[in-house]
Amino acid sequence: MRNSVSEKAPLVKIAVSLMAGIALARYLVVPFALFPLLVVVVLLAFCLWRYEHLQSVAIVLCFVVLGTLLMQRAQQESQQQSRLDRSKSYFLAQRAKLLDRLSESGVDGSVYAVVSAMALGDKSQLTRELKNTYAVSGASHILALSGLHLGTIYTLLSLLLSRRRWQGVSQVVIIVCIWLFVFLVGMSASVVRSAMMFTVYALLSLGHRDKMSVNTLAFAAIVMLLFNPLSLFDIGFQMSFMSVLAILLFYPLFESVWSQPFLFNHRIFKWLWLMLSVSFAAQIGVAPLIAYYFGRFSNYFLLTNLVVVPAATLILYLSLLVLLIPSLAYLLIYIVDALNHLLRWIATLPGASIEGLHPTLLQVWMTYVIIGAVYLLLIRRTSPTRGWSASRRAW
Repeated sequence: MRNSVSEKAPLVKIAVSLMAGIALARYLVVPFALFPLLVVVVLLAFCLWRYEHLQSVAIVLCFVVLGTLLMQRAQQESQQQSRLDRSKSYFLAQRAKLLDRLSESGVDGSVYAVVSAMALGDKSQLTRELKNTYAVSGASHILALSGLHLGTIYTLLSLLLSRRRWQGVSQVVIIVCIWLFVFLVGMSASVVRSAMMFTVYALLSLGHRDKMSVNTLAFAAIVMLLFNPLSLFDIGFQMSFMSVLAILLFYPLFESVWSQPFLFNHRIFKWLWLMLSVSFAAQIGVAPLIAYYFGRFSNYFLLTNLVVVPAATLILYLSLLVLLIPSLAYLLIYIVDALNHLLRWIATLPGASIEGLHPTLLQVWMTYVIIGAVYLLLIRRTSPTRGWSASRRAW
C-alpha cells in the first residue's frame, strides 16, 4: 500500500509536507533565515539523484521548509488592498445586483435566505434559527458552496457547450465560466477547492485520463496553499478537503459491496446506494471536525441527504431560471419552503443530534488515525481483486 500511494498519488506526500511546514510556522518561531536553508535543501535533493530514498526525504524537507517560509511571509504581509481584492469587490458588487433581482421577483424571508446562500454564497440573511435547523438535521453543507453546486453548474454547461469537434474550446469556456462564478460568490475555500478540481477534471478529460483522484485533490491543496498558506486554518478548507478525501477513499469500497450487474439491473437501488454511500463517506471525513468546531453530531444525516441533495440541485437550476424569468419565482418559493419545513421536522425528531461534543485537538487527530487504520483494514479484508481495484481507482 505504501508503494502504491507514492506511485499513484505522489502529490499527497508533497501536500502533506507543505501543510506540515505551514503548521510549524503557525505555532513555532523559527530563529534563522529560511530562504538560504531552502536553497541548500533543494541543491541537496538534486545531488542525491542516485539515492532514491534519501532524495525522497530531501524533497519532503524542501516542501516543509517552503511551507514554513510561505506562512512566515503571509503573516508579515501588509493589509493593503491587492489587485485580487479589488477584483473580488467588483464581482461582489455584481452579486449584489443579482440578489436585488432575486428579491424583486418576490423571493423573500427564509426562502430568500436559503436561495441567496445556496446559489450565490451570501449567508448574511440566514437567521440563527434557520442555521440551527440545517445544522441539527445535517443539511448545513448545502448552504456552503462546494462540489455539489459547481458540479451542477459544470453539468449544465457541459450539456449546453460540449461538442466533439470543439471539445477543447468548450472545456476552456466551461473553466472560465466556473472561475467567474467563483469570483462572483466570494471565493470561499470550499468553492475554490471545487473549482481547482473541476479545472483539472476538464483538462484531463481532453486526454481521456482518470479525472477525480486523491492525486487531483492533493494538487488542488498544493496550489491553494502556495497562493494562501492561511487557508490551511480555514474551517471551510479543512472540511471541504476531508469530505472529498473520505469520498475518494471509502466510496469505491462501498460501491464494491454489490456487483456491477446487480446494480445495473436495479437502477433505483443503485441510486439510493450511491446517495447513501457518498453521504456516509463524506460524514466519515468531516464528523471529527464538526464535533471539534461545533460540538455536534447529526444522527439523521443519511435521511437528510436523500432529500437535500436532489432538492439542492433543483433549487440551483430554478434559481438560474428565476433570474432570467422572474415569473417562475413561485416554483422556487414552493420548493424551498417545503424543504425548510421538512428539515424543521427532522430537526425535532427524538435524538436528532448529539450535543456537547468538545474533543481536544489531540483526540481529533487520534480519531483520524483510527479512521485511517479502519480503511487499511477494510482494504486487506476485501478480496484482492475487488477491494484492491476499488482502492486503486481512488488513488
